[in-house]
Amino acid sequence: MFSSPVEEIKNRVDIVEVISSYITLKKTGANYKALCPFHSEKNPSFFVSPARQIWHCFGCGRGGDIFKFIMEIEGVEFGDALRILAQRAGVELKPIKPEWQTERQKLYEICELATLFFEKQLQESSSGREAKNYLLSRGINEDSIKKWRLGYAPATWRSLCDFLMSKGYKRQEIVKAGLAVESKTSTSCNIYDRFRGRIIFPIFDLNSQVVGFGGRILKENEGTAKYINTPNTLLYDKSKVLYGLDKAKVEIRKKNAAILVEGYTDLILAHQAKIENTVAVSGTSLTPYHLSILKRYTDTLFLAFDMDIAGDFATKRGIDLAQMQGFNLKIVTLPEGKDPADVISENPSAFQKILQNCVSILDFYFQNAFSKFEKNTPEGKKEISKILLPVIKRIPNKIEQSFWVNKLAKELEVEREYVEEELRKIKLEKDHSVQETVSPPSITSLSRKELLEEKLITLILKEPKNLNLLEEEQIAQLSSLAREILLNLKKDWNLAREKLSPQAKEKFDYLGLRAEVEEIETEKIPSEISFCLKEIQVLAIKEKLNEISKGIKKAEEEKDLKILEKLTKEFHFYSQLLSDLKK
Repeated sequence: MFSSPVEEIKNRVDIVEVISSYITLKKTGANYKALCPFHSEKNPSFFVSPARQIWHCFGCGRGGDIFKFIMEIEGVEFGDALRILAQRAGVELKPIKPEWQTERQKLYEICELATLFFEKQLQESSSGREAKNYLLSRGINEDSIKKWRLGYAPATWRSLCDFLMSKGYKRQEIVKAGLAVESKTSTSCNIYDRFRGRIIFPIFDLNSQVVGFGGRILKENEGTAKYINTPNTLLYDKSKVLYGLDKAKVEIRKKNAAILVEGYTDLILAHQAKIENTVAVSGTSLTPYHLSILKRYTDTLFLAFDMDIAGDFATKRGIDLAQMQGFNLKIVTLPEGKDPADVISENPSAFQKILQNCVSILDFYFQNAFSKFEKNTPEGKKEISKILLPVIKRIPNKIEQSFWVNKLAKELEVEREYVEEELRKIKLEKDHSVQETVSPPSITSLSRKELLEEKLITLILKEPKNLNLLEEEQIAQLSSLAREILLNLKKDWNLAREKLSPQAKEKFDYLGLRAEVEEIETEKIPSEISFCLKEIQVLAIKEKLNEISKGIKKAEEEKDLKILEKLTKEFHFYSQLLSDLKK
């Protein structure tokens, strides 16, 4: 029997399996490594230890157990991480009192109940059946309707609000979930349904929990938006959510490519045609947040949406960001006037063929630029270079960049040196938005003494026989946490971890992983240990000298000559000791 749900979940769920569903892990010895999902890096510094069931990034300093990983990557509190992992592990959590529920948990419940309400309306109401017939006419089959939990919002003012309030939820909570709109007058404040007379597409987070909704009008009226989305809420932000990623992430990793479409129907029909590595950017253009999420799974993107790069600044900006992040971008060229849903509903194999014939983003830009301007005229050469030089400038790989410089020079029939000269003049606009979303926490919060103690214990764990180099008086100079770990190791190496306090256990596990992944030459370990011990002693003496200096100052102010003489002798003693140590 397990003493708590936390313990039961940790015993049932493997940390490697959970983390590998978010990022690509590669085995390295007894551990796994990856590019850190929490900060930008070129070389992997993120490690997972299956033996210890912990993870740590030695680049940004984040780390912890499986719960901490879910909290970090999903941006949730511990209670939400517990629920996510309990669902994954098949652990039943006991119901908690409503007043103990977190705000996020209540919003999840409201969204789930709303989804059930919309699903029932689609299947059972007369208007819902009309909406269902429309979906079937678009080629969406019954299985897809169930899989994507499609629904219908009645064309009435308060059907959903009344239903949710009958389940005990407050008006303000329904508004916060993005499902209701407030109507305020000087005498009253009422709410009404946000979605009315619309086909409903529930939007899921990475754990397939409903966080928001998209609604398509069933009967088009002049002045009515064709699509509306849930506004930003505590659960949902359209700039951070990719529709369908919960169902596509495994296939994206398997195929090492993601196909991006614009609409809900495009995505559903793609999955229905077994093109299951498809995700949608619904209600927005490609954002830095989307890119940072996709980077966890793949570095190849197929863009299957309107590529009016001259007219749509937001689309072009998203592509520019993806290019600067090193994504391998492919352009899906669709028949004029058709979107992916049109092509797939007519002939799924035709869309597969289109995907096989994609061109790279650079080829697309070249074709586009040379089709618009005459390359044999000075004006044409100038306009073509104006389009292509910034694109080439954004290529992070210099070898690849050189290839396209050569190609442009050849196509324009000019010397390469002139192209390079113009390229140097291009100033790219910096965009810090991606960095802001994944900026690493400071890893300098530890004092120099704490850093030296961590290094010391790491060296001991790397080569246990060197524990004998530590004398008791040296251990006594260390912090209580370091003392606890080292004294228990001296007492019984094999049982040391079991005797540690929870805080010391956490530190011990982290340093054990660090000892495994850090490359240190065995013969250099004794000298490294001596250096750490000496530096810790230096810090202790400096601290003592600082303390004595304060005492001398106080004695001088109080004119206490006896104390002043005593402290001055002590100061000279420790100063000499420090000098000898430094020699």
